[in-house]
Amino acid sequence: MGDATECNSYSCKNSDETLAWIKSIIDFITPFSFLINSHVVNFFTDRLWLNVDKEWMDCLRGESVQNLILIPSGVIQDHWPTSLKNFILKLRSMAFRQEQADIDMALPGLQMTSLNSVLAQGMNVKKKHEVEVLSAVVSTVADSVRAHTIVDVGAGQGYLAQVLAFLYQHPVIAIDACSHHGRVTGVRAERIKKHYTSQMLKSGSGMRKLNVPKTITCRVLSIDTLKTLVETSLPGDDTEQSRLKGESEEEQGKLHWPSGEDKKPSTVLAGLHACGDLSVTMLKTFLECEDVKAVVSLGCCYNLLSEESIMDADSQRGFPMSQSVRSTGLSLGKSARDLACQSAERWRSLDMHAGIHNFELHAFRAAFQMVLSKYYPEVVMSTPSIGRKGKALRRRQQRRSAESQNHQGSIGHIRQNSSPVLPAESENDGIMTPVLDIQPLPSEIPSNAKAGCDATKSDNRFLLFKNFCRSGLSHLGIEQSLDINLQSIWKEAEPFSDLIGPYWSLRAALGPLLETLILLDRLLFLQEQGSKLEAYLLPIFDPNISPRNVAIIAKKVDKDVRSCCF
Repeated sequence: MGDATECNSYSCKNSDETLAWIKSIIDFITPFSFLINSHVVNFFTDRLWLNVDKEWMDCLRGESVQNLILIPSGVIQDHWPTSLKNFILKLRSMAFRQEQADIDMALPGLQMTSLNSVLAQGMNVKKKHEVEVLSAVVSTVADSVRAHTIVDVGAGQGYLAQVLAFLYQHPVIAIDACSHHGRVTGVRAERIKKHYTSQMLKSGSGMRKLNVPKTITCRVLSIDTLKTLVETSLPGDDTEQSRLKGESEEEQGKLHWPSGEDKKPSTVLAGLHACGDLSVTMLKTFLECEDVKAVVSLGCCYNLLSEESIMDADSQRGFPMSQSVRSTGLSLGKSARDLACQSAERWRSLDMHAGIHNFELHAFRAAFQMVLSKYYPEVVMSTPSIGRKGKALRRRQQRRSAESQNHQGSIGHIRQNSSPVLPAESENDGIMTPVLDIQPLPSEIPSNAKAGCDATKSDNRFLLFKNFCRSGLSHLGIEQSLDINLQSIWKEAEPFSDLIGPYWSLRAALGPLLETLILLDRLLFLQEQGSKLEAYLLPIFDPNISPRNVAIIAKKVDKDVRSCCF
């Protein structure tokens, strides 16, 4: 067994190196467009496994689930074909290394502070890790450019904004499209403010300034919108605060307003997983708005990125951003953008049961597509989405189990599995959800399938498939016809269902490379502006906790500063 954990030979210290890396990725992925652009829901209808090297599929068909889910991490087995091993090692070596960086070394002067229970209230482990790290990074960047305001773009419930305001004492503006989020942010901020005020009164140390984030509800749909928000939301009297004892109005003003020659306030844009095009809008606003001196952006939801039409050279879209990539005419397409959301770390964290369940759900969804194609072809034309039926199956089994226990005692078996699982249909965000390892109730198993033989497993899977189809048809508003022969459909699909795991694992292995392409394009967009900017990529989170962990950090500088890549 081996892996591709060694440092790759690619670099993005300047625009030439970044572009060379991008071109290498494009050259590598082009022959595998059939794998990238496929839809796993069409696995059986289009017999997708036939497009992959037969030697690869024959080899992986007999591979353990544990080894399959390690493929996106670049782990190979010695007995695999040389061409397969080379493919996996090459794509892994070309992907951006997402191991968490030594942030203290990368950002001199950074001082990370642990969040107390009041600031961390309501945060799960992932959110607490993200906010704790990102707030320290943003504060350090803001201090380095002497920023007077931080604008939290896509602020959600204001976790980042509140930590920056209360813990690091920066004036903060929190922008989010959801008015409910704005109200929650305000209520939470008041609660935190009361806590700190009470603490200061008890300690007798005097009343220090307390910044409370200013919240703005606005859907940022363009660069002009964000520029206007930045330029009109200046710090000062409208930034809510309590004052130090004996501190004059003039002294308060000095804390927030620039003096001397620079009379215009400066701003830092920050975004914790600003969705889709919003991350792109932040980078473009950073360039176009004079007041914005720095940006710290972590993107997500690449599936929601808009793509530039090759026929419309003047359009402003989410990908590609850089002029050099635009000139190639490259278009990823939705399947590739979905795939870029896959996380090798999340795949690696799956246990065997979660991996089996994941592949099985993909098989059910692909077989359900056969049902739609045969009996409801008009529905297939509309590209139906049926949601995450794994959750629907879980709820149905839980309900039936509860009903059965009420009437017959405990005869069902539903085992909780705490491991994460990949969505059965959605490839969008790379965020996994817990699932139950479901087995049908004994009353659902045909009498001839209770002997513990192979027929039992086959019949059990068919029953789960039948439930999956019922749920899918119900979601689409379709009443199941008596003419539908689900058993015939499953009998046709099942012999090839064990190929789903190998196929999906190979596709997922391309995900980190596609994410790298998107990140490098954003970096190159900034590097193309020349020496007036310093820009780099920095993996600031633990990727096992937060897979979208690469921050784009950029600052406007007055001298020639080479871009760097950690």
